[in-house]
Amino acid sequence: MNCRSKGILLVISGFAGTGKGTLVQELLKRYDNYALSVSATTRDPRPGEEDGVHYFFKTKEEFEQMIQEKKLIEYACYVGNYYGTPKEYVQEQLENGKDVILEIEIQGALKIKEQFPETLLLFMVPPSAQVLEDRLRGRGTETEEVVQKRLRRAVEEAEFIEKYDYLIVNDDLDTCIHEAHEIIQSQHHRVDQRTEFLSDLKQQLKRFL
Repeated sequence: MNCRSKGILLVISGFAGTGKGTLVQELLKRYDNYALSVSATTRDPRPGEEDGVHYFFKTKEEFEQMIQEKKLIEYACYVGNYYGTPKEYVQEQLENGKDVILEIEIQGALKIKEQFPETLLLFMVPPSAQVLEDRLRGRGTETEEVVQKRLRRAVEEAEFIEKYDYLIVNDDLDTCIHEAHEIIQSQHHRVDQRTEFLSDLKQQLKRFL
């Protein structure tokens, strides 16, 4: 009897500059049960980013072809660029029992939740608005215009946080990583995640009748 839970599809969203990428990378490094869903995007690579590792970098035409061919679970436009989740890789990892992490924006997260209601949604925030502004400016990778866009975007995104399942406050990184991992792993004990195991157990119990 297989007592292992199937893989969980989970989304980590949050304001730009809250450390989503760091959280995801630390979960992948510290625990062996996670797989990262690499998103496709039309934005330009940042220094050090590799195609197929951090993102699948696409032209607008290539991305729109993927939309036409229904090769994406979801897609959205954010600050002038497309972002989307390729379907095939996610399905393979879930079938192999991996917990698949999607680091995506709110639009995409809510679309996935509609299609797959069992998806776990986590939203990451800083301890304060001032910390958010300081972190964005401290990155030094974006113009003042883009920083202002991201701050205004955070105001809009805050209106959707209640649609998520859990809130993660990134004040201390180690605490943040531990809390996120515990939340995710607790989902494996939900009854609706153990339907195959439960069905087998019920069948075995019938011999006592």
